[in-house]
Amino acid sequence: MASGKVYLVGAGPGDPGLITLRAVRCLHEADVVVYDHLANPRLLSYAKPGAELIYAGKKAGEADTTSQEEIGRLLIEKASAGKVVARLKGGDPFIFGRGGEEGLELFQAGIPFEVVPGVTSAIAVPAYAGIPLTHRDHASTVAFLTGHEDLLKDNSTIAWDKVATGIGTLVFLMGVGNLPNIVQKLVKHGRPIETPAAVIQWGTKPEQETVTGTLETIVARVEARGLGPPAILVVGDVVRLRERLAWFERRTLFGRRILITRAREQASGFAELLEDQGAEVLEFPLITFAPPETWTPLDQAVERLETYRWVIFTSANGVDAFFLRLRALRQDARRLGTVKICAIGPATAEALEKHSIVPDVVPAEYRAEGIIEAFRQHDLRGARILLPRAEVARDLLPVELEKLGATVEVVPVYRTVKASSDGELLKQLLHDRKIDLVTFTSSSTVTSFVELLQKEDMKALLEGVRIACIGPITAETAERFGLATDILPMQYTIPSLADAIIRYFRT
Repeated sequence: MASGKVYLVGAGPGDPGLITLRAVRCLHEADVVVYDHLANPRLLSYAKPGAELIYAGKKAGEADTTSQEEIGRLLIEKASAGKVVARLKGGDPFIFGRGGEEGLELFQAGIPFEVVPGVTSAIAVPAYAGIPLTHRDHASTVAFLTGHEDLLKDNSTIAWDKVATGIGTLVFLMGVGNLPNIVQKLVKHGRPIETPAAVIQWGTKPEQETVTGTLETIVARVEARGLGPPAILVVGDVVRLRERLAWFERRTLFGRRILITRAREQASGFAELLEDQGAEVLEFPLITFAPPETWTPLDQAVERLETYRWVIFTSANGVDAFFLRLRALRQDARRLGTVKICAIGPATAEALEKHSIVPDVVPAEYRAEGIIEAFRQHDLRGARILLPRAEVARDLLPVELEKLGATVEVVPVYRTVKASSDGELLKQLLHDRKIDLVTFTSSSTVTSFVELLQKEDMKALLEGVRIACIGPITAETAERFGLATDILPMQYTIPSLADAIIRYFRT
C-alpha cells in the first residue's frame, strides 16, 4: 500500500486558542491523531469524525505511558498503512519536544512528513504571567534551556559559566523538579542571589499559578505553594514587571471551572464566551439531537407550504432541521413564498438569516409567552400556522394561538435525546469540588443531569456549586428537582447568560 504522511504538529502551550490555523487543517485531514499529555484535549474536537485517537502521553515523574521508541514505531506503522497521521505535541515540536528525533526516524523509514510549528511555552507562558522576556530597560538577550538535564553528570551541555552572567533572561522548560540544583548552579557561576525569578505552573490555562521571588527565596516559596510539573522557571530582571503586566490572572472568571451541559453541537460558542474571561470550561453534553421518528408530517407540510400564513420557529435547531429537509427534498427557501416568518429569539433569527430569511416577528421576550404576546397584535382568525419544532415541547404555544383564532399544525423536525455521558466522572468532579458552576440551557439538560446523578445526595454533591439557567422555564424545572438557581439572565440567550455569569462572579 502507498505510504501515508505524518504531520508533526505543535499544539501550543495549553490554551486551545493558541493553536495555529495550519495545525487545525492538519487535524481535519488526519486519519490518526497521536497526542501528548500536554496537548489540550479540547483540540481533539478538530479531528474529523471517525479519526483514530491515540494517547501517547508522558508525565514528568511518572512511568511513560508510551515510550519514545514505541511512538516512533506507531507513527511509521500508521503512515506505512497509507494513513495521514497528526502527531500532536504540546508547545512546539522542535523546542524540547523531541520532534527532531521523530522526524529523523520518519526520514530513515522513508515516510513523508511536515513540521507545523506551535506556540512554544517558552514565550507564551511568561507572556500569560505578565513577564516580557525582553525589555529595553531590563533585558536584551534571552536563552531557552532544558530543566531536565542531570546536573550531576560530568559533561553538561549547558555552559553555566557563560549562561549565568551572559544572558539577560533565562527560561528553563520543565525545570521545577530540578529547581534547587538550577538555582545553585546559577549562583555558583556568578548570578546575583537577589536576581528576580518566577515559576509558572500550568501556564496559559485557567489553573495557571505563578510564584515569584529571587534566586535566594524562590525554592522555598515554590515548595511552600506545592507547585510541580508542568512548570517553567524564568530568571531575570524582567520578572519585576509582572506586578503591572499580569493581565491573564486578572480576568473575571480566572480559576473558575464551569460545566456546560448543552449539546456538543452548540457548546463551543458558549465555551468561548466564558473562556475569554478566564474560565476553565468542562464540556459535558447531557443531550444531543436526532431526526424525528418520521419525516412524513414535515414532508406533507412542505407540499402545502403556500397554504400557511405563518411559520414559527422556536429554536435554531428547528431552523437547521427544516432547511436540511428542504434540501433533501430538492427544494429551497423559495417554497416559503409569501409566508410570514416568526423567530423566537435572536439566535433563531440568525439561523434563518443564514438562509437569507429575515423574520417578520421576533418577540421582545424570547420564549413561547413572548410569541403569544407578539401575536395579539395580529389578526389570526382563520390563519393556518406551521410550527416545526422538537418532538417533545410545551403545549402552551399552539393552545394559546388557537385561542386567538388560528389553526396550528405542529410537526416534529428533531428529537432531543440523552447523550451518552459518564455519570461516574460527573459525580467524581462534584465530589472533588472541581466545579464552581453548572449551566443549564434547557429543561432537558436539567432532567438529564438529575437522572445521571441517580440517587446520589445532590444536596451534598452540589454544596458550594452555583447554578445558572438560561430562562425561567429551565429554572422552574431545576426548582422541581430541588436545585436553586443562582444566575438567571434578563434575556434568554447564550450571550446574555454568559454576561450574567460574568457579572455574578465580578460582584
